[in-house]
Amino acid sequence: MTSSKPEVWHAPAASTAFQPEPGLTRRVLASNPALMLVEHHMQAGWVGTLHSHPHEQLVYVISGRLSVRCGAAEPFEVGPGGSFVVSGGVEHQATASEPAHVLDVFTPAREDYLAAR
Repeated sequence: MTSSKPEVWHAPAASTAFQPEPGLTRRVLASNPALMLVEHHMQAGWVGTLHSHPHEQLVYVISGRLSVRCGAAEPFEVGPGGSFVVSGGVEHQATASEPAHVLDVFTPAREDYLAAR
């Protein structure tokens, strides 16, 4: 049986970084309609907007340190090698206490990120 979906999806080599807001640089990496990998660089002092989205989000901190607020839970700190999950629909916010490099995985893919690049 053949599938109409490609077995491998990859990002173009020239995936362009852009700044959706001051202090934050974003680069959409590999994605398909069900899954998306995104690289973020945050400058020290960056404060993300408190927001929510329907997508499940997995965050992995490569370097730097973030203070994170998710829903009604107490804020927490996460540093290099740390990871956390934000469930769809949960209001959340991150602040970079030092320059940070983060990978985010979203499911399904974020159409708003694809349209903005």
